[in-house]
Amino acid sequence: MTIPFMDLSAQYLKLKPEIDRAIADSIETCSFVGGKPVSVFEEAFADYCEAKSCAAVGNGTDALTLALRALGVGVGDEVITVPNTFIATSEAIGLVGASPVFVDVDINTLLMDPQAVEEAITPKTKAIIPVHLFGQSCDMDAIMGLANKHHLYVVEDSAQAHGARWKGQRVGTFGNLGCFSFYPGKNLGAYGDAGAVVGNDAELVKTVRRLANHGRESKYLHDQEGTNSRLDAIQARILCAKLPHLDHWNTARRERAGLYAEKLFDLEGLTLTDVSKDCEAVWHLFTCRVKDRDGLREHLSKLGIASGVHYPVPLHRQPAYAHLGLGEGSFPVAERAAAQLISLPMYPEMPLEWVDQVCKTIGDYFANNSR
Repeated sequence: MTIPFMDLSAQYLKLKPEIDRAIADSIETCSFVGGKPVSVFEEAFADYCEAKSCAAVGNGTDALTLALRALGVGVGDEVITVPNTFIATSEAIGLVGASPVFVDVDINTLLMDPQAVEEAITPKTKAIIPVHLFGQSCDMDAIMGLANKHHLYVVEDSAQAHGARWKGQRVGTFGNLGCFSFYPGKNLGAYGDAGAVVGNDAELVKTVRRLANHGRESKYLHDQEGTNSRLDAIQARILCAKLPHLDHWNTARRERAGLYAEKLFDLEGLTLTDVSKDCEAVWHLFTCRVKDRDGLREHLSKLGIASGVHYPVPLHRQPAYAHLGLGEGSFPVAERAAAQLISLPMYPEMPLEWVDQVCKTIGDYFANNSR
């Protein structure tokens, strides 16, 4: 038996008529960049996020970068974020000329530790980027409390959390702006790069949209220097076709995550990643920590079961940030997670019996290694 980490073709085959029609419509109408398909998606995604406005952009990295630019974050500013995320989070900070300030994460959820954030705030701090990792929401009560207390901007990195909620409210709508990626493997994925910024300040979102379109609102009048980060109309149509299914897919992910948790929670040698009772997770990833991660991955692979690692080298230990001088031990929780975290197969169409098989195989591994 072969169990993939994810299977994008399974989703496509279920939606093939809708997806093929969306692509054909763009080709037949020669509608490729911007236009009505993009504005329709912007309105639909804003409604889904329960936000007032949405600006579609080229990708998730641009979403973060443009959000920071729209807020005026730049040279001389510091932005607090976490080291256990994809480099796009900190990359966006550097792209606007600001400096990333990393803080450690909660030992149970592996999400931003609000206490560590407060300790890292300086007179140069301009913004906080909480990362809603694995499809789980950060503690947005605590983070927004700190932001309000210290007059800081908040840009939510929601690239892995489409549809997640904190105390009933959609992520991406707590801070000044929320940023999403629609990379193909996300809970809501395009068939290429795509991203969006949402928010409840329509003028601020309008600024993001203007910056993404060369700093203009009309064809040859540029209010400022921007960039080229426009969403392709084909991707907008594909995302519009997929969006009505997102809640159903997230429910399916929760069912699979619940089965994993039920069968693995008391397995000695394995630690599940906690989810706050206030969070309605969407399980972009199902993660756990294992001391001998490589051994378990090798065992799974030999039996045809794929797995993933997110993220094996924390950002402060990347060569790109060597200039920060943050040695081993700077953020012990994030570093330990980087060495132990394993991601198990997770996608909405994954047969439940495959979840059983993955759990049985993991159980056998620990049983054999405890003898």
